[in-house]
Amino acid sequence: MDREETLDLGPASWYRSTFATAAPEPLLGEELPAGWEGVHFPFETPFAQLREDGSPAEDGVLPTIDLPRRMYAGEDTEFLAPLRHGDVVTQRTSLGSLVEKQGRAGRLVFADLVREYLVDGEVAVRSTWHDVFLEAQPAVPSPRTAAPEVAAEEVDPDAGADWAVTRSLDSRQLFRFSAVTGNTHRIHYDRQWAREVEGLDDLLVHGPLTRILVLDALTANAGGRRLASVRFRAKAPVLVDTAFRIAGTAGPEGTSVVVRAADGTVLASADATWRP
Repeated sequence: MDREETLDLGPASWYRSTFATAAPEPLLGEELPAGWEGVHFPFETPFAQLREDGSPAEDGVLPTIDLPRRMYAGEDTEFLAPLRHGDVVTQRTSLGSLVEKQGRAGRLVFADLVREYLVDGEVAVRSTWHDVFLEAQPAVPSPRTAAPEVAAEEVDPDAGADWAVTRSLDSRQLFRFSAVTGNTHRIHYDRQWAREVEGLDDLLVHGPLTRILVLDALTANAGGRRLASVRFRAKAPVLVDTAFRIAGTAGPEGTSVVVRAADGTVLASADATWRP
C-alpha cells in the first residue's frame, strides 16, 4: 500500500516544541532528524474500522485478527539516505511475518509491518514495525512489583554509561503525540480503559514515542556521526508522569541503549549502528 506526503514543517515543529526543544528549528531543505519520519503519515483508519481499544482493525495491509488487544512491541530501522523537510515522500507499507503463538497469557499473534520511505523512487528509510495482538486482559490492575530496597553501596546499573538523560511525560504531551500521529488507542488517553481493561496503573506512553526519544538521545550524543540502523524493543510499560532514564553505552559495533524506570526496571532497549 502506497501513500504520498510532502514533509511539511508542521508535524516536525509540533514534535520539536513538545518533546525536543533543544533540537534546531525545522527548516525546508534541512535533514529530518532520525526517527522523525514517525510523526508524518498519520493513521487514517476510518472510525468504523477501529477496534474497541481504538487501534486499527482494518488498515489495508494486515488481515483481520480476531484478538481484542493490539500493542506495539518494537521496531527495526535502517537509515539509508537522508529525508529532508519539504521532500515528497512515498510511504510503502507491506506485510512482513505473521506468527501465532500460545503464551502464558493465552493466544498471541505477532505481526510485522514493513514501511519504506522513498524519495524519487529510492528507499531512504526502511522500518519494520512489530505489533502483538493479545487476548482480553483480566479486569484487575496489575501494578509493577515494588523493587527491593537498594543498599546504599549498590552500583547504579547505568554507572558505566557514556551518557544519560532523564525524561517524564505528562498527559498533555501524550495527547499531542496521539493528535499528530492520528493514534486513537485509548490506552494513551482513557485512564479508566488503561486501568480496568489493560491492567495498567495509568496511561501508557506511546511505544513509538519512546523510540523517537531514544533516537533523539542517540543523535544528541552522536558527535556528528549519522545513524545507520536502530533495533528498538519495548519491554515494560512506560507510564505517564513517571520519570525514566535513557542511557547509552558505546561498544565496538555501535551504541547500546537501555531505558529504565527509577526502580531499575528495564522498560526498553535499543542497539544502534553508525555510518562509517
